[in-house]
Amino acid sequence: MQKIFVTGISTGVGKTIASAIITEALEGDYWKPVQAGDLDNTDSHKVAELISNTKTKIHPSSYELKSPMSPHAAAEIDGVRIDRFHINEPETDNHLIIEGAGGLLVPLNEEDTMFDIIMPDYKVIVVSRHYLGSINHSLLTISWLQKKGYEVFVLFSGNANPHTENIILHKTGVSLIGRIEEEPHFDKTVIKRYAEKFKHILETL
Repeated sequence: MQKIFVTGISTGVGKTIASAIITEALEGDYWKPVQAGDLDNTDSHKVAELISNTKTKIHPSSYELKSPMSPHAAAEIDGVRIDRFHINEPETDNHLIIEGAGGLLVPLNEEDTMFDIIMPDYKVIVVSRHYLGSINHSLLTISWLQKKGYEVFVLFSGNANPHTENIILHKTGVSLIGRIEEEPHFDKTVIKRYAEKFKHILETL
């Protein structure tokens, strides 16, 4: 069974949509270890609303924080301290898709970052979206992961930008999962279409 960690080169690049597609494609379980902000409409809620299969289990987050900001700051406002050793991977016999919060080096506390909860047996999918500065953010994110020995894949989100994408792929040598286009909206039908499109490559990571 695969364990796939989904991270982004920044916030708002499409990690949750990507996570929903991967979850649907593999009919895997979903887990967001740290959720910060909008607890009535969390990323776990969003994924649950976007998938169609009946096999997926949505596991509860280890930390749910009220403020939509970096986990370390949101935790401080809530009067708690995130302890990465209390972020315990749920037990499952199914594939597990894990969605990070923000980017790779988002702090959880004074010492630890999101990077520290990516276990050695996880494969990592980096969601990259084109904006001014995204090449640098993509290369830095992928480079950190590769130096630590992770198997890394990239999934592009939004409108195509061949100049940006080609140089990222060329400089890193990572495998491409595909692209999530700039859709008018995302619902179960759109998620299922992408899930079917990416199913084979995700099953063979």
